[in-house]
Amino acid sequence: MSQHIEIERKGAVQIIRMNRPDKKNAITREMYAAMAAALTTADNDPQVRVHLILGVPGAFSSGNDLADFMAVATGGDGGMEVYDFLLALAKSQKPIVSGVDGIAVGIGTTINLHCDLTIATPRTEFRTPFVDLGLVPEAGSSLLAPAVLGRQQAFALLGLGEGFSADRAKAAGLIYEVVSEQKLEAAALEAAERIAEKPPEALKIARDLMLGDREALVARIKEEGAHFRARLKSDEARNAFVAFMNRKKN
Repeated sequence: MSQHIEIERKGAVQIIRMNRPDKKNAITREMYAAMAAALTTADNDPQVRVHLILGVPGAFSSGNDLADFMAVATGGDGGMEVYDFLLALAKSQKPIVSGVDGIAVGIGTTINLHCDLTIATPRTEFRTPFVDLGLVPEAGSSLLAPAVLGRQQAFALLGLGEGFSADRAKAAGLIYEVVSEQKLEAAALEAAERIAEKPPEALKIARDLMLGDREALVARIKEEGAHFRARLKSDEARNAFVAFMNRKKN
């Protein structure tokens, strides 16, 4: 488990909170493993009816921890924790709600494509700079984003790497609602509790019908993952990471 992932239960709602504010909730391998375990364990617990994913004020997640990226890029092992988390998201048997405030980069955006309801704040920006870093979309986003947003908005998000404000994200169908920072967590918890009150068997059938064939999503996650790992070791990605790190230093 990870010290940067906090798991809490409120009634039938399991709250998964990313809590690494000093790194703007950059997600490490240990954090991925902890979230995957939480999702999988709660899916098998009849007392849990809804997952709620939260960040910290001003940072839902700045994306994958760059040290982990660089380790793989320079020949190191790793990545199964990410894969386990993505599969847990894709296969979740319980509805997922997210509350997003501030930074939502990379996986901080694509997590929400797996959520049944996402509530965000006006200062939130969704951004996926995969191509800018010499990488490719992940988390099944190359399949989910065109289905949710339409091809052109999906290309703007995943290909151009354009930032989506909360209002633009809502208009495009990426998120459900925009509320103030002060009301975010209460609104997200209220939405989760409303879901938890529904007849669970009927809700599961309805959700499964809406989600359709999840094996296609799992297959796309695997396909993206193979490309992603290959790209991490490419000269193009290494050069992009070096340039990015130099910009951060300056």
